Amino acid sequence: MKIIAYIYCDPLLETVPEDIDWGWEVERVYQDLGNPEMRSQLQQLLTDCQNQPVECLVVRRLEELGDTVKEVSDRLTQLEALGVAVIAIEQSYTSEQSNFRAELLRLVQEIQYQQRSRRIRQGHARNRLEAAPPPGKAPYGYRRGQGKYIIDRSTSPVVKEFFDNFLLYGSLRGAVRHLAKKYAKKISVTTGRRWLTNPIYRGDTAYLNGEIISDTHTPIISREEAAQIDRLLRRNSRLPSRTASAPRSLAGLVVCGECQSHMTVTRVTRRYQNKEYLYLRPISCPHSPKCRAISYQEVLECTIEKVCRELPLAVAGINSPQLDAFKNSLGDAIARQQEILAQLPTLIETGILDAETAKLRAYKIRTEISTLQAKLATLPPVNLRSVAQAVSIPQFWLDLSETERRFYLREFIRQIEMIRQDKEWDLRVVFIF
Repeated sequence: MKIIAYIYCDPLLETVPEDIDWGWEVERVYQDLGNPEMRSQLQQLLTDCQNQPVECLVVRRLEELGDTVKEVSDRLTQLEALGVAVIAIEQSYTSEQSNFRAELLRLVQEIQYQQRSRRIRQGHARNRLEAAPPPGKAPYGYRRGQGKYIIDRSTSPVVKEFFDNFLLYGSLRGAVRHLAKKYAKKISVTTGRRWLTNPIYRGDTAYLNGEIISDTHTPIISREEAAQIDRLLRRNSRLPSRTASAPRSLAGLVVCGECQSHMTVTRVTRRYQNKEYLYLRPISCPHSPKCRAISYQEVLECTIEKVCRELPLAVAGINSPQLDAFKNSLGDAIARQQEILAQLPTLIETGILDAETAKLRAYKIRTEISTLQAKLATLPPVNLRSVAQAVSIPQFWLDLSETERRFYLREFIRQIEMIRQDKEWDLRVVFIF
């Protein structure tokens, strides 16, 4: 018994399948790609069925036989007249079963839905090839125009102020409160987090399939600011809940080495006195008696001393040549992709590529460039050594406010471990690199 198979794929919507388990030994697979109106392999299949006997045709789904229900029905009738049984492996359909007509009627609604869905997705895919925005309302700070996102001059300053405040203080909740106080713009913390991670504000367009195309419109924040925001978010994710916006610089960083509990900042005042005393005490110490509290100011001074002495040594220990080589390799890969992108118009003029294939190739190259740029943005800044030298001066820390000191401490420190020795104690500073 001779069995053949047929596949129709749209490269805009899916990757071409390399190996399909048809369930039978198939002698030949006919495959059409791209334009549904030009199914040359399907026409060749029908011609071959007329010239030589074929017992069975296997497809994935019936809607691959045509672009409309009428086309599918006509092809099934034509194949039935040639004595070819049709089996759809993903729909449990076979024209050999006694009630195949009833089964076909049952599948008509599904075929109509799938074909309508395919047309909608093809329209969205063509928009992606043109780097057009996805359907839906433009993000706050932008409006639609000229086939892309355009900065809304009335609302974009609010978004820029939000990003500037987060970059300055590293506090998401603080930036949300700042907007409500200065612009009376009330947003939730969840919305603020979406703003910080939204590629639109960085000049990129993100689609539902997870792919991102870079430099499609004017950004509100620069690439350097975006990279700093990503570092701040990763840093804050390591801290206990709600300590990212705590007013004290050591909040969320100190851990008791004895009981392994995080330590919270406790404020103590005396009656009829304005002076306050700050202490660090374990949040959930299991010991009895519990680990005693320690003066916050003493721990802060010891931390600054440790940072000034140990940070330059830690930065010097980073394998800088290897890091630089990795950065250079990413930069070279981006440059190669950009060169290929610049050659596509010439390939169209010479007839090597048609316009549709060139658009598809350009889209894939731009998404690859976006992926490489994202990897590059996760690497430490190139001026890490110079920054480490600057913050290794004790006077630098003394001139900062608690909010500013919190920002810089969390930029370099992963954790501060409190080591207790009888009545004495010491600190071990764990840097993020």
